[in-house]
Amino acid sequence: MADPARAAKMADRIKVIVAKRLEKGIKDPRLGFVTITDVRVTGDLQHASIFYTVYGDDRERADSAAALKSATGMLRSEVGKNITARLTPSLEFIADALPENAHALEELLAEAKVRDAAVENLAKSATYAGDADPYVKPRVIGEDEEDGPFDDER
Repeated sequence: MADPARAAKMADRIKVIVAKRLEKGIKDPRLGFVTITDVRVTGDLQHASIFYTVYGDDRERADSAAALKSATGMLRSEVGKNITARLTPSLEFIADALPENAHALEELLAEAKVRDAAVENLAKSATYAGDADPYVKPRVIGEDEEDGPFDDER
């Protein structure tokens, strides 16, 4: 098992190598605007999972996934030439759901904002269920009540 720091360093290096190669261009017209978001390497440095996003609709995402799958061998040889490891890790491309998750979070935040506004409007027009001030106040004895109800008994 390799050092986790070495695995992280290799993952960063693979990310740069694959991104540069995709930037130079792959001769596949199906490949769209692909962004490499993350790379994770297993502890034994034998397998690399490359997470990517594609700008566009579902058809462009599917086409880019097919293009990346067909270019995996060429990208693996490019990685093998540029890293200093005894074995070249196998590559797996995984579509990152980051944009969809961000969109879902934005919708949830918008819904929470609407609900907060509704609660604020209810709070403005709310009234107390009982007295406005429910706390018991100390009784003030006036001058006419000084003698009290049991004055006859003296």
